[in-house]
Formats: sequence, structure tokens, C-alpha cells
Amino acid sequence: MLGAVKLSARLLLPIHSNAQTNTNISLGSSLTAQNDNAFWLSPSGDFAFGFQRVDTGYLLAIWFHKIPERTIVWSANRNNLVEIGSKVQLTRDGRLVLNDQSNRLIWNANSVAGVSYAAMLDTGNFVLADQDSVTLWGSFDEPTDTILPTQTMDQGSELIARYSERNYSNGRFKFSLQTDGNLLLYTTIYPFDTTNAPYWSTQSSIGSGFQVIFNQSGYVFLVARNGSILNYVFSNAASTRDFYQRATIDLDGPFRHYVYPKNASSSAGKWPSSWTILSFIPGNICTRIEGNTGSGACGFNSYCELGDDQRPNCRCPPGYSFLDPNDKSKGCKQGFVAQNCDAASQETESFDLVEMPNTDWPLSDYESFNPVSEDWCREACLSDCYCSVAIFRNQDCWKKRIPISNGRIDPGVGGKALIKVRRDNSTSSLNKNDNSTLILIGSVFLGSSGFLNLLLLIAAVLMFLNRRSQQRSKIVEPTSLQVTFAMNPRSFSYNELDVATGGFKEELGSGSFGTVYKGAIESEDTKLIAVKKLKEVATQGDKEFEAEVNIIGGTNHKNLVKLVGFCNENKHRQLVYEYMSNGSLASFLFGNSRRNWYKRRQIAFGIARGLSYLHEECRSQIIHCDIKPQNVLLDETFTARISDFGLAKLLKTDQSQTTTAIRGTKGFVAPEWFKNMPITSKVDVYSFGILLLELICCKRNFQIDAEGKNPVILADWAYDSYKDGNVHTLVEDEEEAVNDIKRVERFVMVAIWCIQDNPSLRPAMNKVIHMLEGAVQVSVPPDPTSFFSTSLEL
Repeated sequence: MLGAVKLSARLLLPIHSNAQTNTNISLGSSLTAQNDNAFWLSPSGDFAFGFQRVDTGYLLAIWFHKIPERTIVWSANRNNLVEIGSKVQLTRDGRLVLNDQSNRLIWNANSVAGVSYAAMLDTGNFVLADQDSVTLWGSFDEPTDTILPTQTMDQGSELIARYSERNYSNGRFKFSLQTDGNLLLYTTIYPFDTTNAPYWSTQSSIGSGFQVIFNQSGYVFLVARNGSILNYVFSNAASTRDFYQRATIDLDGPFRHYVYPKNASSSAGKWPSSWTILSFIPGNICTRIEGNTGSGACGFNSYCELGDDQRPNCRCPPGYSFLDPNDKSKGCKQGFVAQNCDAASQETESFDLVEMPNTDWPLSDYESFNPVSEDWCREACLSDCYCSVAIFRNQDCWKKRIPISNGRIDPGVGGKALIKVRRDNSTSSLNKNDNSTLILIGSVFLGSSGFLNLLLLIAAVLMFLNRRSQQRSKIVEPTSLQVTFAMNPRSFSYNELDVATGGFKEELGSGSFGTVYKGAIESEDTKLIAVKKLKEVATQGDKEFEAEVNIIGGTNHKNLVKLVGFCNENKHRQLVYEYMSNGSLASFLFGNSRRNWYKRRQIAFGIARGLSYLHEECRSQIIHCDIKPQNVLLDETFTARISDFGLAKLLKTDQSQTTTAIRGTKGFVAPEWFKNMPITSKVDVYSFGILLLELICCKRNFQIDAEGKNPVILADWAYDSYKDGNVHTLVEDEEEAVNDIKRVERFVMVAIWCIQDNPSLRPAMNKVIHMLEGAVQVSVPPDPTSFFSTSLEL
């Protein structure tokens, strides 16, 4: 166990003040904001405390001094820059104060009596100390947006991102260790800095999280009061001897771990002379932020797209432009005159719908319909003056009005957005042809005889009404049964499902959660379904059951099996899913012929992305607890779709496929189930590692050798083959895989990291994806069974 560490300052080395060397910063010393030399250095010169010019003012700050970027890691007056001539002073009574040029107090350190001197330490901590070198105040106690190695954060501490590149005032995102022990990333309600919507959380630490520690080995983790590790935020080892390090909540929202080589020549070209990102959370901030209020990762009416550098990019949809091109986080505005509600039907032909695949603005809808066709969805939006965007996905249609929020574009979103834009730049609120028609009618009326005028008027009115009727008839109104809330699964009666499955005759499979039957919903287009009869569930009431089902039904990812509906009638608890035409991964993988290596790779990526979504991107984190080939299904294009997610919370503890009281399947169960340790998402990472080895080798995780005598454990064989340099034996000289042997080796290394007995050594699923893709270098994995074999230096 790691004890909770409290730092102390022993000021043993000289401190530089401007160009002179001092043992410490004595009482009465001061710095004036007037030039680039107004700072005090740490003994090694790594850090400086003083004034940095920011645009038209000065920031009292601490920064990395030896690198060209002079990166700021702390500031005293981030929300209130001072002018030239302002002064920071360690007064003779031991107070550290910042006054502007009019001698008005701008900031002061919250110190106690007894200060004898100050010092800038080589850790990056600026401290006030008494005559016994005991720290009475330190900048580490009041962080801004960054923490450094040896720094800790206590309950109630937070980091707040800066607003923009050159504006260091409080911005839109927070990294916070709450007083209840939960560690979260939050959006804020700008400019009030109050928390709004969480977009990443340790969750399991509620009530137990005590400190966040950034140790000298490059690990950032959350510990309990007794010192035990609860969660790893970052687990990238980087020696402080070779790199400068920092962990920063950045202005675009992610919390990132950076390194910078101290000596460019010693890095031998492996590391650029710049800040390099080692890790970050969340994996995809574009899809992660989904607050009921607020603009999301980008501003209102814009959308977020993750770039190749894994940074979010804010963009405007067609017909919209940025409010401020210099600050794209402020969102976008319409570049055309909106549809006139007084003449919506006349204006229908003045607008088009521009398609944007895989795009969505969640939570902005005011109406939803299901099941409908795309043509119906288009006409419904075009004829509705309130509708600015329609989302169409899987026969669901959501209408949205501006301002739209939480915009994102990502392959995992699916479906398409239909953006309503005016066909030309006309500012008229009525169709020009309609104006011409009215003018013509008026002219004829004024120039004809009374009787003829009356006939012409009646004919014109009838033509006008007939035209409106034709326009309205293009839209087929859905029945009341078609109108549903967005993403909510449908409630079926037991009799409906009995009819749909023909009396539950055709069994597709069975497992720890229940038995699955094939069925069909009769409608205009017969839709095949899979109905799972659940075993006895843990929730006792209808409301609890339906709440859990709605959480499952609220998920939306191309690598998850979609929940269509449910039955909650008396003792009948059943779930209705999409039917997957190509069955389970088990039947695909362990058939008579060896499956294509490319397809196996794509399946591995699909499962990893689905798990990453469950762990980090859906509204409520879902731990699957039973990842195995039987619970991965394949659709008509052989895309991997994870099934049975979310059911672990519904299953009673005595319902298990194993003989123990744990959840999961033998061979895929993580060791912590047996060690009385907290169960986190890392149990799924372990199961994924075993599954990845099965995908690589096309072999089951446990089987008898060819002679029928000795058991072969796939994980042991894979590690031994990797350690001995015989990875090619795992693919049995399969030509396609052998030609891609570097990738095979990388996949094996990733799998070994995933099946480490020590859950803290297993990477999170978003990092697994980066490792599989080759975006992150995969280091040599240790023996997976050497539990807690890696020591961490505090």
C-alpha cells in the first residue's frame, strides 16, 4: 500500500534573485513588474517565480525556466492582470502580497504568523517557511490548472482550466476532488466557475477518495485515507531525471499528462524538444460531454470533432459561421434568415436539408418519432418552422431547434444530421412566387367586372387552399404508437412477445443471464428480434427494473447491440434486442476454418471501442462483468456488437455460470474477484485481454493439447511465446498474419498488459485502443502473474 504523502520543504540550496545568488528570499524582498528579469529562480534554475507579461498586463506566476516555452504552471492573479510597476513583496512581518502600481492589494498568500523567509524550490513549489524550515504556505496548496510531481490535492481541491491560449483567467473546465471523495472532470457555468455537468469520474471512490498524488515516477492516482490506491488517473512511468512533467486541465477540457526532455541530446531523437502528451482523460471529449445545460465540448450551434492529434476541433455546420473566429469555443450563428413561422408552408421550398453523417446534438430535441422513414423525417422538419436540425437514425427522427448543444461528429454516433439551410441569401420571409401570385390576383381583381372579379377571387382562393393541402399531404402523420421519447426502449406485453416468438420455440442460445429466442415483429417491414428471458433479477420493484433498462436502452454505439424494448409484466422480465444475423463471435472464431486476420483485427477494434464507450462515454458507466466470445455478436457486415451489457446489475449474486459467487465466466474472470478487491472497469479490461488472445490465435483460452493429455492455458502459452521471441507460433504460420507480424506482436503485448494480475497495471480501454492502433508506444509487459511486482516510487 502507498501511504498518503504530505510534502515538507527543506530549504538547503541557494536561491537566485534576479542575477544574484541568495540562500533564501529574505523578509522585505520584492519584485517589480517592469522587465523580463523580475523573478526568483529555484536552485537548479528549473523553475522561476515572478512576473510574466501576458498581452497588455503582467501575471505573477511560476514557470519552467530552462525550456524555451517558459510554460506557466501556477499564477496568483489569473483573473486580474496587473500593469507595469506593480510589485510583489515579502513584507517584514512575513506576508506575501501583490499590489498594483497604485498600491492597491490584488492578492496575498493565506499564510500564518512566523514566516522567516521564502524560497522557490526545485519541485516547482514556492513556499513560505519559518526559521525551522517548516513550510507555512506553498503554491502547491493553491493550484491553478496544473499539478507537478511530488504535489498532492486534498479533498475540496480543484484545478480550473484557463480560458484561452493568452487568457489565463478561469475557463470552462474543472478537475475536482470533491469533499465526498469522488474525483471528477466538470464543465463550468462560465463566467461564474460553478460546476455544471461531469464528463469523467472515478465513481467507485465516492466516500473514500482522500488525496490525488502525482509521484516522481510519473503516476497520478487517487488514494484512500489509509493510503491504499483507489484509481489510477495516469500510469505512465517517466523518470524525473530525464523529463520535466506536468498534468494540466487544458482549456479544451481534457486532463493531460505531459513530458518534456530535459536534455535534447540524451533523448537520441526519440522525443521532440517540446511538450509531448503521454496520456489524457477522457478518451474522446467530443462524445463524452453531454450535459442537460451548457454548450458541450464546443459552443452552441457548433460541433466537436476529434483530430488526428486527439485534440477536439470545433466546427460550424453548413450555413453557420463562428461568432468569434479567434475563439471558436464561443459557438456558431446562422448565416441566413430563419424560416418564418407565419408563412412556414409557403417557405418550405426555400429550404434544403444538408446531410452530415455520424453527427448529433444530443438532448436538444423537442419532438421525436418512431418508426418513420427518412423521407418522412425530412418533410417533418422542412414544414416545421421551429425545426433547425433533424437527426435520423434507425427509423428514429428527432427534431431540434436552436441553440443546439453538445454537438459531435464521430463514427460511433451513426445515423445522420439533416441541417436546414436557406437555398439562397434571400432575406424575404415569403416565397417570391407566392408574392407574384398575390400581386397578379390583386391586379385582375381591380381591372375586371364585379361578377368576373368574384369568380376569379373564388378560383384563386380554391387554388391556394388546394396547394396548401397538397403540401401537407406530403407528410404522413405517425400513429400515436409511433411517437416515443428519444432513446427509450419500447414496453412489450408478454402476449406480444409470445406471439412474436411463436411461443418461444426457436432458441438461439442460453447463458448466465437467461435464454434467447428468435422472433419477429410484424409490421410493414417484418423486423427480426432476439428475446432474452432473464433469470430472476436482483431489483425487486418495477420502477427499479425499468430504470436499469432505460440506462441500457439509452446507450448508442455501433459496437453495441441495440435494446429495442422490454417486458415487465408480473414475473415476466424479458429484454428485446436487434437480431444479429451472423451469430456469436464464438461460432465465427472456433469453426473448422481459420478466419481472416484482417477481419479478426477489425473485430478486436470494435470490441475495444464498444467497451471504451461503456466505461467512459455513456451517461452512466457500465461495467460488463462477462466479456467473452459468446457475448459478442456479429451483424450482417460482421461488425462486432457487444451484448448483455448492463445486465450484471440486474443479475442476482447467486446467478453465475461459475461455481463461485462471482460474476463472469471461467477463464475470463479477473483475479480481483477472488482477492476481496474493489471491482472496477478493469475487470472488463482483463476479459478483453483474454478475448484478444483468442482472436489472435483462433484458440480457446483453455483446451487440451493435440495428444489429449495436457491442458493448454492460452495466456501462459502466449506470454511464453512472446518472451521467447516466437510470436509467429501463435498464428501457426498464417500467411496474412505472418506478413503483419509486427502488428501481431503489438496485439499480443497489449493483451498481456490487459491480463496483468494487478488491476492498476492494466490500461484503460481508451488507451488500449490507442495501443492497438499504434498511436501509443507499447512498452514491454511484465509477467502477468507477478502480482504487484512493479514497485512505485513516491
